[in-house]
This record gives sequence, structure tokens and C-alpha cells, in this order.
Amino acid sequence: MHLMTDVTGTGRLQGNTVGLAHIVFFVVAAAAPMTAVVGATPPAFAFGNGAGVPGAFVLAGLLYLVFSVGYTAMTPYVTGAGGFFSYISKGLGGAAGIGGALMALMAYFAIQIGIYALFAVFMQATLAPLGIVGPWWAFALVALAVIVLLGRRNIAISGRILGACMIAELLILLVLDIAIVRQGGGPEGLSLSGFRPSEVFGPGLGVSMVFVLGAYIGFEATAIFAEEAQRPERTIPRATYLAVFLISVFYAFSTWAISHYYGPSSVRVAAESALEGFYFNAAADLLGPWSVQVMNVLLLTSLFACLLSFHNTLNRYFYTLACESLVWRKMAHVHPEHGSPHVAGLVQAGLVALILGAFSFGSADPYTVVFSWMAGLAVLAILGTQILVSVSVIRFFQRDRLGRSALVVLVAPALATLGLLGAFALVGANITLLTGSQSAIVLAFPILVIATGALGAVVALTIKAFRPTLYAGLGRGLD
Repeated sequence: MHLMTDVTGTGRLQGNTVGLAHIVFFVVAAAAPMTAVVGATPPAFAFGNGAGVPGAFVLAGLLYLVFSVGYTAMTPYVTGAGGFFSYISKGLGGAAGIGGALMALMAYFAIQIGIYALFAVFMQATLAPLGIVGPWWAFALVALAVIVLLGRRNIAISGRILGACMIAELLILLVLDIAIVRQGGGPEGLSLSGFRPSEVFGPGLGVSMVFVLGAYIGFEATAIFAEEAQRPERTIPRATYLAVFLISVFYAFSTWAISHYYGPSSVRVAAESALEGFYFNAAADLLGPWSVQVMNVLLLTSLFACLLSFHNTLNRYFYTLACESLVWRKMAHVHPEHGSPHVAGLVQAGLVALILGAFSFGSADPYTVVFSWMAGLAVLAILGTQILVSVSVIRFFQRDRLGRSALVVLVAPALATLGLLGAFALVGANITLLTGSQSAIVLAFPILVIATGALGAVVALTIKAFRPTLYAGLGRGLD
């Protein structure tokens, strides 16, 4: 398909480029299976509902499946690469759309900054025995440079890289899971423990959900590549449901298996005593020392794949905002050969480098401050954005259901809204545990997210007052 350009020099992203598999890869890669399982679930076991963690993933999966019902029903009526911004603008108008866009940008920038820091920490540890040493920010900037080069290429290239990384991550974790099942679990054998209501809804569920919900960041990638998808009216809904299903089932199964390796009654204590070695110890015992080395390497590729996914997502956010004339118009330019928003990628990379530099200049610890704080902020910001999306779906179909069932376009989004509000409250109440900090800045994260959304609305209303024509076209810049 030929690249489309207009008189301003801007372009349209190259259509008919990515299929179902590529989009699913972007979503699951953003979820970073190795990072989420090895890094996020041990503290959920230790400080949350213990053996009930697998059930917590089932609950989160059900929440996002319900969210997907209204989300995908609205998909055929939303065009462009704006993701949640486009959905919110279409249903609630430009003011809410810009507010949602700012919250989404906050979420993706925050998680990206945090993962660059985490990648740098693990890369430092991996290369130090080889005599290669350096400050963490240097490793982060090298990774950023590689990500930018890949991001400017055709989106299918990134999809293939993400697919390879994701498959490798899933395979090594599945090998460990199957090894646990084949030996009949651990000291307590195998059972349905982990999914029983008494365990799932026991003390600590709210804490577990803090860690569990973070595994679904990047969910928006299904719709944000709609302009480049093959048959988007069918591909996007299928990719959405498939991605949520895969993430939920895989995480639930992996956490169920590791819980039974240690024994449901002992898994909390085991996690508390060995947060970092929780999975590695099991792998060394069942698979041998080689598996630990492989898992260490795949942890790095998991983080890299996650960064590539978020980089591409943010590029398309900037591209859409530029098409709407809300940011520097040149960011709507696409690469003449690859059809990618390469200018947006360069701008985004510059901002990432500046933020990483600021953290480094302030001597912030890359793990306990940069990663932990940014992860907490990202979870809150994306939940806030998703709440607006669910409300937008209700509003969009309120006057005309367009032949859709009320159960699909009204009831399901209403339930998703309530569930997401509850999740936002849970994460906000437990933000100090997620970040490991009692800082006043961290405690203010929920307020900061809400204030960011409100700021977007104020900006939009200012545009409405002084540039009414621009405001009237918000959400339709790519129609």
C-alpha cells in the first residue's frame, strides 16, 4: 500500500502492515511475561493474598474481558492511531479526550522510564563479570538508541522481534511450569488451591491486585495500531480478546504452578525469604543451573521487548496528537520508506533521555526510586485512562446503540467502570507498598493523575475558547 501524504507534508501510517499475531505480540510483549512473573509475582505472594495470587489474575482477566466488550464494540467507529485518546474524544468530547491523552502519556512515559532503569540494572549485573562496567544511565541510553533505530523501521519488523522475544519467554516459563506439574507439585501435591474463593478473597487481595494489574499495561496496543492493521474491524477485537485471554491464563497457570512447588501453605513464607530467587531457585532445582542463565538472559530480552512495544505505542500517540495540531505538527510526518512516525520517535527519545538524565543528576537509585516510583505512577495513570474509556463507550452508544445489545454497550461498560474505579482505589491505597516508599510525592500520585486529567480538560477548553475550529475537529483528525 502506498504511503499517503497531504499538502502539509504529513502522512498516514502504512496500512495493511500488521496482522493479528503482530498486534497480540505487541500487547503480550508490553506485559513482559518474564518480568511480570519473575519480578512482580513474588511480592504479591509475600505481601498479598499468598496462595490466592492465581485467582487474582483470573479476577483481573475477567475485569479486562468485561472492559473489552464495550471497547471492541466501539472499535469500528474509531479511526486512526490515537488509541484511548480517540475513544475518549469520540464519546466524551475533546476536553475529556485531551485529559485522557495526558494521563495515557503519563502512564506510558512513566513505565518506559522505569523499565529503562530496570534494564540498565540487570545489564550492569550481567556485564560486570565480563569486565564491562559503567553507570546505569549509560546502559539505558545505549538501549534507547537501539530502540529508536528499530522503531523507525516498518512496524512489522518490531512485531517479529517482539514475537521472538515473547515466545522465548513463554517457553522457558512453560518448561518450568510443566516440570512442576510432572513431578506432582511439591510437598502438598497438586490441587485447586489458588482458585478457591476463601483464598482469592482472603486478606491481602488488594495488595496482590496492585502487582497483578500492572501486568496489563500495554493493553491499548490492540487499537493503537488500527490504522496499520489488516482488516482492523475484525483484527482489533480478536487481538484484544486473545491478548487478554493469553495474559490471564498464562499468568494464572504459572503462579498456580510455582505456588504448588513450594506448597500453598508455605508459599508466602518462601516468597518473603527469597523474593529475587523465588523462581530461579525452583528452576535450578527442577531444570538445572543452565535454566537460571537462560532465564537471566530472557529477563533482559523481556525488558527490551517491553521497551520496544511502549516506544511504538508512544510514537503513535504523538503522531495522532500532531495530526490533531495539538503538538508540534512535524511529528505527524512518517518515514517515506517504512511508513513509521519516525519524527515522533526522535522527539520521544529526546524526552526520555532528558528524564533519565534528570534522575541520574539527582542520584536517584535506578531500582528503588526510578523503577518502583514510575511503575506505581503508570498503573494509576492507565487505570484512570481506562475509566474514561468505559464511560466514553456508554456515552457514545447512549443515544443510538447502532444495533448493539444494551448488555454489550451499556451494562458491560458500566460494570467495567465500577471495577476499574475499585482497582484505582485499591492501587492508590496500597501505593506505598508498590513503590516501597512513604515519600509525600508517592502518596500524592493518585491526586497527580487526577490533576493531569483535569489539566488536559482545561487546555481543551482554552483551545475551544481561542481556536473553536480546532476544538470542533478533535478526535476526527484522522477520519
